[in-house]
Amino acid sequence: MTVPVDPTNSDQFTAWDGDQGGFWADHADRFDGGAARYHERLLDAARIDPADRVLDIGCGTGKSSRDAARRAARGHVLGVDLSSKMIAVARRRAEREGVANVAFEQADAQVHPFPEAAFDVVISRHGVMFFGDPDKAFGNIARALRPGGRMALLTWQPLARNEFASTFRRLFADGKPLPEPPADAPHPFSLSDPDRVRALLTGAGLTDVELHAVSEPVWLGDDVADALAFITARQAAQLAELDETARARVVEAAREDMARHCDEHGVRYASAAWIIQATRA
Repeated sequence: MTVPVDPTNSDQFTAWDGDQGGFWADHADRFDGGAARYHERLLDAARIDPADRVLDIGCGTGKSSRDAARRAARGHVLGVDLSSKMIAVARRRAEREGVANVAFEQADAQVHPFPEAAFDVVISRHGVMFFGDPDKAFGNIARALRPGGRMALLTWQPLARNEFASTFRRLFADGKPLPEPPADAPHPFSLSDPDRVRALLTGAGLTDVELHAVSEPVWLGDDVADALAFITARQAAQLAELDETARARVVEAAREDMARHCDEHGVRYASAAWIIQATRA
């Protein structure tokens, strides 16, 4: 299958339809569990009615799409993502769970020809921060919303407020300086600036843009050994750049840090996100 991809998204397509997407597909339950405390809050913000047509951007392995479909019991949900492996997991899980009013398509939402005004609601759970040209992307997505249609997005607040990410970024660098990612580049924290979010969405023809700060713990594993195995696999590229002594040192530092963050609920780290709401003019 040939997926039309905007040239500015070619690197993202390579990653998400490659090893990065494969890792997320293989650890679907882990990633869903990590964001679980935000999940229902996002769906509540979307105010999905039983007959709504819903578009889920960056749907991953489909948890948000399936649960949106349960709320839109007489409607329909379309989940789109760059990752063929995650889309395959999403389809299998929808079939297994008997959710018939949801479909999944591998697509670049920045350029995909969505039917104009075809959806009542657009949602995204951490899926809209990776566009190469976010102005173009949100313009395309907004056109798919009917006038008066609603958008609800979940994005991260700045890296410094997200202990679950900043801690291991620092530890696995082993003292090497880490430049901050450019504000306008695609990365998990690219929509952490409220002014940038408002400019992008209003520029796309959306109104009543509101950002609500929310903070929940991110779950990494049932215990230290479980969480450490996951994080070392996720940070494998960083670890590969270190010699054997340095690798042992940073893994032990991560183990000790996780032990301080482990309680009866597992290993959990602080995080902060935005729930963003907007309306199509």
